[in-house]
Formats: sequence, C-alpha cells, structure tokens
Amino acid sequence: MSRFIPPAEKILLARKLIQKARELPSPASLGKKDRAYLARVEDLLRKARALVRFIPRSPRATAEMKEQAKQILEEADQAEREIMHSGAE
Repeated sequence: MSRFIPPAEKILLARKLIQKARELPSPASLGKKDRAYLARVEDLLRKARALVRFIPRSPRATAEMKEQAKQILEEADQAEREIMHSGAE
C-alpha cells in the first residue's frame, strides 16, 4: 500500500517534476524529435499532474491548496506546449 502524501507535499513534488521536465536536456543528435526524450518529458509531466489531480476535489485541502493545484495543472499544460510542441532545435 502506498503511503499518504499530504496535499502541500504533493504540490511541492509536482512543481519539482515540472521544473525537472523543463531542465531535461534534449539530445544533441535529434533534439526535440527524439522519442525517448519526449517520452521522459511526458512521463515527468504525467506524474506531476497525477500528484495534484484530485486536490481540487479534496475536502481536506484548503482553498489556497486547491488554487495552487489548479495552477500546477495549468503549468504542466504550458510546459508541455513549450517543450514538446515548440519548433525543433
């Protein structure tokens, strides 16, 4: 059974994952067209979204946490657009 992670900690972890996805270096050979690179980025963003997905519906989370979770979901979408859908290097 997985351990309980408080909403505040989930928010911090999700932000770190999004930052890690943004900082992940693209390979020199194919750049942003490398499928392995794109898979790693998508996996990091998926994990970030999964951490905060249910916080806005949680009765345990404060209104501030719920707003931060929504912002993180938007940040993940924005990071995906910036990283994966930008022009090739």
